[in-house]
Amino acid sequence: MRQLFKFFLVAVLGGIVSLALYSRFDRAQANDNSIDSNPQIQFTNYTSSPSVPLESLDFVNAAQKTVNAVVHVTTTFQSQKYYNPWSQIFGGEKYYSQEQRASGSGVIISNDGYIVTNNHVVANAARIEINTNDNRVYTAELIGADPATDIALLKISETNLPAITFGDSDNLQVGEWVLAVGNPFNLTSTVTAGIVSAKARNINILHYNPTDEVFPLESFIQTDAAVNPGNSGGALVNGRGELVGINTAIASRTGSYSGYSFAVPVSIVKKVTADLLEFGMVQRAYIGVSISNIDQSLAKDKDLKTREGAYVRGLLDEGAAADAGIKEGDVITKVEGFAVNNVTQLQEQIGKYRPGDKVKVSVLRKNNIRDFDVILRDRYGNKELKVRDVDEPSLIYGAALQALTADEKARLKLENGVKITDLRDGKLKSAGLNKGFIITQIDKQPVDSPEDVSRILNSKRGGVLLEGLHPDGKLDYYGFGM
Repeated sequence: MRQLFKFFLVAVLGGIVSLALYSRFDRAQANDNSIDSNPQIQFTNYTSSPSVPLESLDFVNAAQKTVNAVVHVTTTFQSQKYYNPWSQIFGGEKYYSQEQRASGSGVIISNDGYIVTNNHVVANAARIEINTNDNRVYTAELIGADPATDIALLKISETNLPAITFGDSDNLQVGEWVLAVGNPFNLTSTVTAGIVSAKARNINILHYNPTDEVFPLESFIQTDAAVNPGNSGGALVNGRGELVGINTAIASRTGSYSGYSFAVPVSIVKKVTADLLEFGMVQRAYIGVSISNIDQSLAKDKDLKTREGAYVRGLLDEGAAADAGIKEGDVITKVEGFAVNNVTQLQEQIGKYRPGDKVKVSVLRKNNIRDFDVILRDRYGNKELKVRDVDEPSLIYGAALQALTADEKARLKLENGVKITDLRDGKLKSAGLNKGFIITQIDKQPVDSPEDVSRILNSKRGGVLLEGLHPDGKLDYYGFGM
């Protein structure tokens, strides 16, 4: 019995010693892990940008400079008519109307009332209202819009407004702190913070439409600042409260913020708004090259010593680049001294200029850098600037449209309809429609104004069925793809 007690005592002591050693080892290991993880949670890397002063990291100064220059944009759309299927049974109106409203954000860019926002915030709106941060309400005029960059310019009748200061998006750095200011979910004057996650992002959100000469220019600033529905058209500002972008889109499977937001860089915003104000239309410049990014396969196939730049696959005959001396096989590396690492960056830099502007383009040719003076042109090869003809009819997919008069409705026994008064090359002409045709429905939705036609067609993807009458009263249908 005494021998058994000795064995038991030795076992207990051994367990205590083992437990003590294990505990000490575990604490040491925990200390080692905490030392290794410290650099991963420090924020010091974010302050390395020389363009953001250290004292601005509380964001108070930047927010105070910005919040009063950001406005709430409320839009009202033409009342949409819906078919009432019960009217034939119970009587009553054959169609009923439902007014549509939406909202977003905008940024005051001049103290005399000019405001920039996204085109998708105000597109096809019948009425645009501006609510300032001090609760004043104004009706805004649409000066112009550019679907290719999703930028629109508004004007309200007021002076001494708190305008924002423009910053420099070209020198904005990945990792730099930024603020997003807007009105998400109708919550006015909301400020969120994040960093620049990437630049020159092409996310294919803007739609290519050659019929209306819409050739998307996407070179978004990507951030992780929280942006939600309602933030569209709001300000992206740097640590000094300067405008560096217009918040435009989010990447999300739910429709709400999930870590990625995108803004149009202010370099493009300044160019587009200046063009809309001066000419009524955007003066889009082209360099006249067919280009591609450089991947491993292309670099090996063409024996390129670089993976950065835009590779020139081809040139437009008598285009700007060809006339300047740029050749197929060159790699464009800079425009006016700004580095071009990919196709998107080249498009952004060229997008800052107008036809007729001379820019210095650097290319890598046979491992040597060469500079060329390129005089940019428009897509038709012209160097001259154009001004929008206010007398020219507004075309919707190649058609000039006009609402039916009361007499025309009575004569044709119609409750609604839109007549084609002029027809040029475009989707409607290609589908077989003719001048004089009256459009009554699009995909079973009644139309009563040109705005109805524009709104419905712009919202469609895929096949569209158009119903209406010929001038002689014959019913007809046309189908085409969007």
